[in-house]
Amino acid sequence: MSIHNEDHVADAALFARLRAVWEDVDPVPADLIDRMVAAVAVEDLSREYALLTLVESAGLSAVRGESDTLTLQFSDGTTSVLLHVTATESGHRRIDGWVDGTALAVRLAQGDREWSADAGESGRFAFEEIPSAVSRIRLVVKDGDGVREFRTPQFEV
Repeated sequence: MSIHNEDHVADAALFARLRAVWEDVDPVPADLIDRMVAAVAVEDLSREYALLTLVESAGLSAVRGESDTLTLQFSDGTTSVLLHVTATESGHRRIDGWVDGTALAVRLAQGDREWSADAGESGRFAFEEIPSAVSRIRLVVKDGDGVREFRTPQFEV
């Protein structure tokens, strides 16, 4: 057995003894995992699980299929975003959007690519010549509690 391997075995034994001491002195609460899962779910509720409502169209395939338009609405109970997606002559997409709050920044993300748009006074913004891909809208929204981020679930354009 090499010296390096002996050190590794000794370290593993020491860590096992330390873990046993701490498990006796300060055991993990029985409901900790359930509480953490609930806390993360509530925290992500407004972000990852925002309500997706298809206002027009029977499904996401409509943008890639026979129809050239799709309307999506996202809401987290505080902020709502309406998106209207249309095909352009080049085969890309135009995304017109409206947010019901004060949006300080509007971004469309597709993987590592990102586009920015400005939301006007009425909350209207637009992205032109966007390639077809799985997308997500990210907004920095100003509300009564300060500034927060609103992210839609992923959707395909």
